[in-house]
Amino acid sequence: MGMKVYAIILAGGIGARLGTAVPKQYLRVNGKMIIEYCMDIIASHEMIDGIQLVVSDEWKRDLERIIESFPSDKKNKFTGFSIPGENRQLSIYHALQDLSNIADADDCIMIHDAARPLLQAEQISACVNKLVEQDGRYDGVMPVLPMKDTVYLCENGESVSSLLNREQIFAGQAPEFFRYGKYFEANKALLQNEILKINGSTEPAIMAGMNIAMVAGDEGNFKITTAVDLERFREIIERSEK
Repeated sequence: MGMKVYAIILAGGIGARLGTAVPKQYLRVNGKMIIEYCMDIIASHEMIDGIQLVVSDEWKRDLERIIESFPSDKKNKFTGFSIPGENRQLSIYHALQDLSNIADADDCIMIHDAARPLLQAEQISACVNKLVEQDGRYDGVMPVLPMKDTVYLCENGESVSSLLNREQIFAGQAPEFFRYGKYFEANKALLQNEILKINGSTEPAIMAGMNIAMVAGDEGNFKITTAVDLERFREIIERSEK
């Protein structure tokens, strides 16, 4: 495979909604930081060529120790650290900038949240294979989940405006994958202020007219946002260790 895949792991958030003194991605579950779970699975994947971490200075040393504990084949994949931005998308842009010395336009960027520690190798493979198999047809890939409930549109914030066709509506997940060159340019076009309004990684791609494919998501790859999510993750890990 000529295309290289560089993963960006976002770990600069403060986890305010969880209400803990330590950002959620740095909490320890069963002796490991939450971020370490996805660092391990991503570094272990044969399709991943490099990993860029977005992390604030106060946590860099902790992550350096984790990286040093990995065997050389995993350790050597880590390309460096990027500074967090004012919002998630600006953090991504900083990492894209830092990867500009090694990533080619046709290479692939994978974007993943450190707070999604249950990422499976099969999900990474499905996304990368979708790009490779289509041979340039798509500019990116994102995992999605179907809507299970009836979905409505509300235009005034108070009452139902219309019924939406749930078969045409999907919830996006991470990790998301994009062709580096087009995605970098899509983000540049949003500087300086528009990028601060972006909530999802795929938004700049859609705004720039990039063709994004969908693959089946994984309900188990949930994001730890609340105390309930954290406890759910803890229970899953404890069961898996028995």
